[in-house]
Formats: sequence, structure tokens, C-alpha cells
Amino acid sequence: MKMRKGPSAALMIVAILVALYTLFPFFLVVINSMKKANDIVASPVSLAGASISQLTQNISNVVSNSNFNFWAAFGTSAIITIVSLILLALFGGMAAWVICRNKTKWSTVIYMTFIASMIIPFQVVMLALISTFRDVGNFIGIKMLQSIPGIVFAYLGFGGAMTVFILTGFIKGIPYELEEAAAIDGCSPEGTFFRIIFPLLKPVITTVTILNGMWIWNDYLLPSLMLGQNGPVKTLPVAVQAFVGSYVKRWDLILPAALLAILPMIILFIFAQKQIINGMVEGAIK
Repeated sequence: MKMRKGPSAALMIVAILVALYTLFPFFLVVINSMKKANDIVASPVSLAGASISQLTQNISNVVSNSNFNFWAAFGTSAIITIVSLILLALFGGMAAWVICRNKTKWSTVIYMTFIASMIIPFQVVMLALISTFRDVGNFIGIKMLQSIPGIVFAYLGFGGAMTVFILTGFIKGIPYELEEAAAIDGCSPEGTFFRIIFPLLKPVITTVTILNGMWIWNDYLLPSLMLGQNGPVKTLPVAVQAFVGSYVKRWDLILPAALLAILPMIILFIFAQKQIINGMVEGAIK
């Protein structure tokens, strides 16, 4: 039996160099968040002057700063991300299941529409999106701009394509006999989905949820357009940008603020990377 060779030493070196190149900006943010302002300007690349106590002091100064309003922005980002992920998992799973099990011309057209929407850059539709949301909000009497429901609805649309695409590939591998057996036992279509299909989707839904969560949490462009940089509701990336504008040269405040914004997703990825890989692998096998 022929043994499969692992990556060569040259490929390993290239991978390590790419990893170092990718992580270097994050390294600069971390070490400079642990310094005083003068030390950051004097030696931004070295560890001179960096300390845990100074990091704690810088973070305390940022959190307590009235111009940042960290906890309000954190809560807004958390609400938008959690609600969007729940709706994407629920409606994405429903849509993928219906597309897979209804072999009609319309289901194919709808699926191809989802795929086509993944190709269109957001920058192409962003101005039309804002205009449409404003007009629709005025028509139905609900504020769609500068509101949490409006941006959640937008994320449901932009994140639905990838969610349906990944879940559809997974559902195709689920034996149809399970659903036939549930129907024989008197289970309704809704009961079949929530009792049979949805629990089986747990691995791939975990993967999709983490990927969408990192995108929604870190997104800046869509919240800045829909919520406004000076609006009453701000996500964490938008609040950090506004905070940076207030303290252009205060790197001891700017860098800890940026670190606070990206830290939750880094922690999530570290603890959930195994689930991401497992979900991708199971989806590929299916």
C-alpha cells in the first residue's frame, strides 16, 4: 500500500511565511495596546514598554470613555449578530430543504438565483439598497434605516445565499427514506423538517453560523451605510471608526479600541475551529 506523502519542506516554509505575514498586523495591534502613547510612537515594532498592567489601563480608559460608549456598541453588535444568525439558520435550512426536495423548474431557478447573488459585489447594489430600504420603510410605516430590524433584514438577504448553498449540498446527502418513514408515521412536512432534518443539519449549521457570525460582527460597510456613522445606533466597528476620528493621534486609545472590537471573534474562532473544519468535511462527504 502506497503511503501518501505530506507537504514538502518548501511548502511548509511558504505556509509559515504567509502565516507570519498575515498575523503581523494583529501582533502590532496587541503589543502596542500594551504601551503608553510615547512608547508606541518611539518603537511601534518592538516589545519595549509593553506590559499587561498598561494594557489593562488602556482598555479601562477606552471602556470608560464617553466618546466611545463601548457597552452600547457591543450590545448592538451582539443583538444584530445573534438575531441574524438565528434567522439565517432557520430560514436558510427551510429554503435549502424545499429546494432539494421539490424537483421542479422553479426550485432550480430559485437555487440558481441564490448562487448568482453570491457573485454580485455589494458595492454594486449598496446605493440602490439604501434607496429601496428608505422607500419601503416610508411605504409600510416602519423605519428600515438607522434601526436594528432593518439591518437584520439586510443581513438575512446578503447571508442567505451562502447559507442556502452550503446547506443544500449537505441535505442532498440525507436519505430521502427518512422523510418517507416520517410521513408514513403521520408526521407533517413541518414536523419532518424540525424533528428529522434540522437536527441532522447541526454540524453544517454550526459551520455556517460561525462563518456568518465572523462576517456580521466584523462588517463595517453595511452598518455604516444603514445605521450611519453619527446615528443613534452603532455597531462596534462603526463605533471604533467614530472613536478613531475623535482621537486621531491617541494610539494608546485607538489600538485598544480596535483590539476590543476584534477580540470576541478571535476567541470564538479559536474555540470553534474544530467545528468549522468538521462541518466543512461532512458537507464535502455528503
